[in-house]
Amino acid sequence: MNLKGLPGGIYKPLSQQDIETIHNAALRILEQTGFTYESGLDDTLAMLEEAGATVDRERSRIFFPRDLVTRMARTAPSRVVLHSRDGNNDLDLTEDKVHLGTGGAAVRILDLETGEARSTVLNDIYQVGRLVDALDNIHFFVRSCIPTDIPEEAYDVNMYYAGLKATTKHFMSGVNNEEGLHRVMEMAAMIAGGMDALKAKPFISVITSFAISPLKLCTQSTRIMQECNRNMIPVALSCAPMAGSTSPITMAATLTQIHAEQLAGITICQLTQPGAPLLYGGIPGMANMNTMGYLGGGVECGMMNAAIHQMAAHIEVPNYNSAGLSDAKVPDCQAGWEKAMTILLAAMGGSNYVHHSAGMLESMMAVAYEQFVIDDEIIGMAMKVLAGIPVDEEQLALEVIDQVGPGGNFMISPHTLKHMRSTYFTGNGVTDRKIRENWKKDGGIDARERGRSIARKILAAAPASRIPEDVDQAIREKFDILLP
Repeated sequence: MNLKGLPGGIYKPLSQQDIETIHNAALRILEQTGFTYESGLDDTLAMLEEAGATVDRERSRIFFPRDLVTRMARTAPSRVVLHSRDGNNDLDLTEDKVHLGTGGAAVRILDLETGEARSTVLNDIYQVGRLVDALDNIHFFVRSCIPTDIPEEAYDVNMYYAGLKATTKHFMSGVNNEEGLHRVMEMAAMIAGGMDALKAKPFISVITSFAISPLKLCTQSTRIMQECNRNMIPVALSCAPMAGSTSPITMAATLTQIHAEQLAGITICQLTQPGAPLLYGGIPGMANMNTMGYLGGGVECGMMNAAIHQMAAHIEVPNYNSAGLSDAKVPDCQAGWEKAMTILLAAMGGSNYVHHSAGMLESMMAVAYEQFVIDDEIIGMAMKVLAGIPVDEEQLALEVIDQVGPGGNFMISPHTLKHMRSTYFTGNGVTDRKIRENWKKDGGIDARERGRSIARKILAAAPASRIPEDVDQAIREKFDILLP
C-alpha cells in the first residue's frame, strides 16, 4: 500500500475567520512594527527599498508595504516537487498532500549496541540514511545529527555526501555559508549529470533559518537563502519561535508572528528570483516555563503545526513544519504518546513536508537508531488514517455476506484471502501482536528491543552506495570527503 502523498486537511484548528484575522494581523506587524536585521545585508536592503519597502537604517528596521508582500506571495509557486534520485519517492508538495520524514541537529545518539548516549559522528548520518532508505514510511531524509568528529568547515559537503551515498530519497540539510552551498551544489550536479539536470529535478534542498525570532533577519542564512533562490534550489524558510520566550505565550500570537516572519522571507525570495521554489517554514514550538528550554512533546505543538498548514494554504504556498518531537530521553511510553499525537495532528492537518517525524528524542538533542524504526511505524499508522475507508461494491462484499450466510465464518472466504494483506496496516514488525505465551517464548522483549533488532538487521546488510562508483571517485578527488 502506498502511504505517502495522501491528502490530509481533515483537522483544522483554525476557522476561516481565524485564518484571515491572523493573516491581516501579520501584515499589520510587517507594516507598522517591521523587521530588524544584522549587518552585512546592504544588497538585500537596497533590493527591498527599490521594490517599495522602507528601510530605517538609524533604527535598523525594515517596513514591508502590504501590497508588496501580497504581490510577492502570489509570485511564489503553489506547487513544489522535491525529487528522489530514482523517481520512486518524489514528493509532490501541493494542496493537502502529506509527507513525513526525519529532521534535527542532534549532538547525541543512543548507541545501537550499548544503548548509552554518545556524541554523534559523520558515520551516524550515513547509517541513519541507510535506515531511512529501507524504511518505507519515512518519505525523505533531513540530516538528523551533527558530525562532532570532523572540522566545522568540512560539514556542508560531507553531510550532503553522507546522505546522498546512503539513500536515493530526497535529502535536505542546512549549510554553514555560501561557499559550502556552492560546493554542495557542485557535488550534487556531478551526481545529477549537470547543473541543468539538478535544477530540473532537484533531489537536494536547503534549510535556511533566515529569521531569528522575533522579527530579525540573520545575515548568513538570508544570504544563503538568496543564493539558493538564484540557482533555483528549493529552500525551507525555517523559523522556530518558542511560545513564551521568542514569541508571545499564546498560540494565536505565536502563529501571527510566524506568519509575519514567513511573509517577509517569501518577499525577499521572490524579489531575489521570481518563481524560486520555497516552502513556508513555520515551526511553532513552546518554551518550558520551568527551565526556559525547548518543550518538544506538547500536544499544542501538534495543534500549532496543523494550523501552520492552514496559514500556508491561505497564501497558496506549500509548507514545511514539525511533528514527532519528544522530551523523553529514551524510546519509552512518553516518547510514544508524544510522537503519535503530534504526528497524527500534523498529518490530519494536511502539512506537506513534516520533518522531525522520525528518530528524535530529548527535545531535539538526541536521536536513536531504534527510534527511527518505531517512528516509521507511527508514521505509517498516521498515513493509514489519511487513506480513509473505501466504500464500493467490492469493499461492501454483499455477495460474500450472502454466500457465507447467517452463522457462517469468513476466515477461509476467498474475499478474506484477497484483502487480508492490503486492508489493514501491517507495519515493519516492531509492533508485537503475538499471544503472551509466544511472546515470552521469543524472549519477551519490548518495542525498544524489537526496534534495535530491526535496525541491526537493516544495517548488517552489505551497504549499497547510492552514488555510482565513477562519480563517487570523482567527488572524492575534488572534495575532502571524510566518510571512509
